[in-house]
Amino acid sequence: MPYVITDACVKDYLCVDSCATYAIHPGKDEAGTEEVSQLFINPEECIDCGTCITTCESNAIFPMDELPPEKADFAAKNAAHFGL
Repeated sequence: MPYVITDACVKDYLCVDSCATYAIHPGKDEAGTEEVSQLFINPEECIDCGTCITTCESNAIFPMDELPPEKADFAAKNAAHFGL
């Protein structure tokens, strides 16, 4: 999993709009967007370009290897969202 979105996510969809492979879900028009408190990055669709990090104004996205220890549970939460 290259990147992880954490609880700082404000669901402004800037990362979704900038993602070249549409790896960030749920998108604005996808089912389930109202039910989740944050967005998630599908590790099987992500090409590890880092564009999402530069467009995230709430600083909610971290490279997996730079995820702060207090945010480590968000890696599992992201994987669980995609059934991984």
